[in-house]
Amino acid sequence: MPRLFLLLLLVTVLALTSFGLNMSGSPGELTAQSTENLKWYKGNLHTHSHWSDGDDYLENIGLWYRNQGYDFLVFTDHNVLADSEKWVVVEKTKGGRKAYEKLQANFPDWIEERTVNGQLEVRMRMFDEVVEKLEVSGSFLLIQGEEISDSFHRHPIHMNVSNVEELIVPRHGNSVFETMQNNVDAVVSQRKLTGKPMIIHLNHPNFGYAVSAEDIMKLQGEKFFEVYNGHPGVHNTGDGTHASTERIWDIVLSQRLGRLDLPLMYGLAVDDGHNYHSIPSRASEPGRGWVMVQSASLTPENLIESLESGQFYSSSGVTLNAFGHTEKSMSVEVQPEPGETYTIEFIGTDSDTPLDGEPILGDDGEPLAVTHRYSSEIGRVLQRTEGTSATYEYQGTELYVRAKITSSADHPNPSELGDKKSAWVQPIVVSAK
Repeated sequence: MPRLFLLLLLVTVLALTSFGLNMSGSPGELTAQSTENLKWYKGNLHTHSHWSDGDDYLENIGLWYRNQGYDFLVFTDHNVLADSEKWVVVEKTKGGRKAYEKLQANFPDWIEERTVNGQLEVRMRMFDEVVEKLEVSGSFLLIQGEEISDSFHRHPIHMNVSNVEELIVPRHGNSVFETMQNNVDAVVSQRKLTGKPMIIHLNHPNFGYAVSAEDIMKLQGEKFFEVYNGHPGVHNTGDGTHASTERIWDIVLSQRLGRLDLPLMYGLAVDDGHNYHSIPSRASEPGRGWVMVQSASLTPENLIESLESGQFYSSSGVTLNAFGHTEKSMSVEVQPEPGETYTIEFIGTDSDTPLDGEPILGDDGEPLAVTHRYSSEIGRVLQRTEGTSATYEYQGTELYVRAKITSSADHPNPSELGDKKSAWVQPIVVSAK
C-alpha cells in the first residue's frame, strides 16, 4: 500500500477525532471523510439513447458500459422517461440497421419485433426491463434520469436529474438564471414530496454559450455542473470571448463563498454520449469522462450522499490512488500509468482577491451575455508539482482549494482535439468572507 495513502488514512482519522465528521461543505466549515468501509465506484451521469436523440437501444448502451468496467450508469434522455410502450421502425431510428444488428447479436432471444405495412418494428425496452436484464447486484447499477431540456430565447438550458421518480416538464423562466432555478426547484420539490434522493446538475454551460458564471453563481438547491463534457460540440475550453468551464468554476466558487454565502459547486466529468457505433471518432461517444465516487455501497441513495458531500473526483483518464484533506492540507496521489508523467496543480482564490467583474462589450459597445472578466487572481495556481503525489499546506487565507491532475498522455478519444487525460479533485472550503 502506498505510503501517502497510509498517511492520508492516519491523518484523516486524527482529523475526525479532533473536530468531528462534517459532510456539509458549507462556507466557513472544513470537511473530512472517513475512508473506512468505503469503495470506489465508476459511473457516468449523462447518457442518451433511442428514447431521444441517441443512436442505440438502452440495453446495448447499458451492456457497453457494463463490459467496460463501469459500476453505474444514469440514462438521461431529453424530456422523456423510458416508462411506456413504444414501437419504432428500425430503419427510421437514429441507429438504423446497425443498431438493430447489434441488438440481435447482444440479445438474440429478447427482441420483440413485428412487421407493420411492410416495415420492421422493434419494441423499445423500458427502463425497468433493462434493469432486470442487465443489473448485477453489487457490481452494476442502472439509475433512471432525465435531461430537462429547456431554453430561454436562443439559449439552450439543459439540466440532468439523477434518480428521478416522475417526468419533470421544463419549467421555463424570464431569464437564463430563472429558467435554471425553476427547474432546480421542481427537482427539489419532487425529492421532498417522494422522499427519494435525487440530484440535479447543470449540463455543458458552454453549449451554445448559453450559461454564464453570473447565471450559475446564484443558483440555490443545486451544487453540481459539468466541468468536462465529452461531446465535441460543447466548447469546454471556451474561446477568446467565452470563459472555459474551469474558469467559470473558479469564478462561481469565489463568488458563492466570498460574497453570496452559498455552498460549494462541484465539477462533474460526463460522457453525454449519443453515438455508439464507430468508436473512436469525432462524434459524441461514450468513455470520455466519468466520476469516481467513494461510497458505502452501490445504491442510488449512497452514491448521491457521497456526491453531495464531495466524496468523489472527476476524470477523463487519470486514476487516483488516494486524495484527502485535513484542517491543514490537501493531498493527492496518482495511480501512474507506464510512460506517463503528471502535473498536480492546487488551485484556489484568496479571500482578499477583488471579486468585481467587468462585462465584455460587443462591437456595438453593448455588454455581451457572456461571463464577465475577473481578476487573474481568481482561480490561480497555488502550487504546481511534477510527480505522482503532492500535498498543499493551506495558508489560511484561501476561500477554497481544489486540485487538477494532468497527464502527459493525450486523451485517446478526446472531447476536444489536444485534450490531455486529466482528473479534478473537488474543492474544499478553507475560509469564507
